[in-house]
Amino acid sequence: MAARVGVVVFPGTNCEHDAVRAIEGLGGAAELVWHGATSVAGYDALVLPGGFAHGDYLRPGAIARFSPVMAAVARFASAGGPVVGICNGFQVLTEAGLLPGALQKNRGLRFVCAPAEVRVETDRSVLTAGIEPGSVLSVPINHFEGNYTCDEATLAVLRAEDRIVLRYVDNPNGSVDGIAGICNEGRNVVGLMPHPERAVDPLTGSVDGAALLGALLRSATRPTTADAPPAVA
Repeated sequence: MAARVGVVVFPGTNCEHDAVRAIEGLGGAAELVWHGATSVAGYDALVLPGGFAHGDYLRPGAIARFSPVMAAVARFASAGGPVVGICNGFQVLTEAGLLPGALQKNRGLRFVCAPAEVRVETDRSVLTAGIEPGSVLSVPINHFEGNYTCDEATLAVLRAEDRIVLRYVDNPNGSVDGIAGICNEGRNVVGLMPHPERAVDPLTGSVDGAALLGALLRSATRPTTADAPPAVA
């Protein structure tokens, strides 16, 4: 049976249909999940796609973290469900505390929109399982606030625990340590700035994004405790 993936939509999200098309093209079943939903029961994986959640008027993702769906996303993640945040989705995950650090304005205050080469640093995540570490993938970027930052202690933990999932070959935005993507301690929540959903068709110039989304679909299993109601004493 095809993995069932929920693609979370906030007001201002604009990459949801790209994500759905990419997932379905790889054999998954994708459905849009409105940010007002209070349950994500029945999904095997969740994707928070790119865009401008709630207009990004305060900070990217800062308002979206309070959307009702995020409590359900947190429960799903806590139960081991695969969650991937792409670009604005990565920003939402950091604001919600599901991933450490933050995303700030790019170095030089420049918007960047171009193909980017990223190196797979670990195969121990739901987005890179089965991909040889050291592999270089061409995946486009499209952001103004994609400069990943964290304090030295957090960076030391990310390095020591092998939680830096992707690094830029040529850092385009000033991200600390060239970080393009990270994961949580459980390795089931991943945030990345590049857009794999835009690199699954030869007409785009690269199909390398299919390796990442394909890994997500392979990693997707139905969590038995995700979004479960609290026990009654």
